[in-house]
Amino acid sequence: MVTIPTLTLNDGTTFPELGLGTYNLRGDEGVDAIVAAVGNGYRLLDSAVNYENETEVGEAVRRSGIRDELIVTTKVPGRDHGFDETRRSADGSLERLGLERIDLYLIHWPNPSVGKWLDTYRGMLALREDGKVGSVGVSNFTEAMLTRLIDETGVAPAVNQVEMHPYFPQSALRAFHAEHGIRTESWSPLARRSELLSEQTVADVAAAHGVTPTQAVLRWHTQLGSTPIPKSATPQRQVENADVFGFTLTDAELAAISGLERGRLWDGDPDTHEEM
Repeated sequence: MVTIPTLTLNDGTTFPELGLGTYNLRGDEGVDAIVAAVGNGYRLLDSAVNYENETEVGEAVRRSGIRDELIVTTKVPGRDHGFDETRRSADGSLERLGLERIDLYLIHWPNPSVGKWLDTYRGMLALREDGKVGSVGVSNFTEAMLTRLIDETGVAPAVNQVEMHPYFPQSALRAFHAEHGIRTESWSPLARRSELLSEQTVADVAAAHGVTPTQAVLRWHTQLGSTPIPKSATPQRQVENADVFGFTLTDAELAAISGLERGRLWDGDPDTHEEM
């Protein structure tokens, strides 16, 4: 089992520096994969209503036998934006998860054309007061959105989960997060369906440390102050993904990997993207 280091969020929650993405982990095979990940040292599990696997995540948590050690994340979908709607959505997630509390609750996408993300966030804060939610955060929010959120509610989110990988390092947004005590979390940290892991720069850094390209990229994330959430259903790969804290990239190596920047890989601009 790999030991994944932790840090403290702005609300005092102990939070792992690396977690498990569960997108497309469904059915009995999905449950088995998540149980294996917990056995391999993972303590942060990332789910969402729109992943349609909250039931599997909840079952894996029960099978793990260490509920109190786990941080279970789920997300409010766009169709449930609004104060009352968010409270109902959380109840639905809790029922599917079979848990009494959502440890980290995120707004999945801001959906700015709908214009209800502030009310949604207020609903999440009310759920936190009720004890149904632990930490409250967002996903795919821009600096401007975060600024408005903080100004109008007085509560900075604990986490902002965003697209981040060497092709899109998010340097400006990460600096904003650091200034306001918001933890960066990286979705698609390995730039799925791209040639990232075949880049010569990544290969050279990996070879210098005797690790795989995947490990080099995930270490890049953690050293830049982001929690990556790679997905894998294979126990051996899960261990490889988590075993990235025994070496340290140099500043030059971090800069070289960041130098691969070329922008978003998918249609995920938070100012225009809509996901219900």
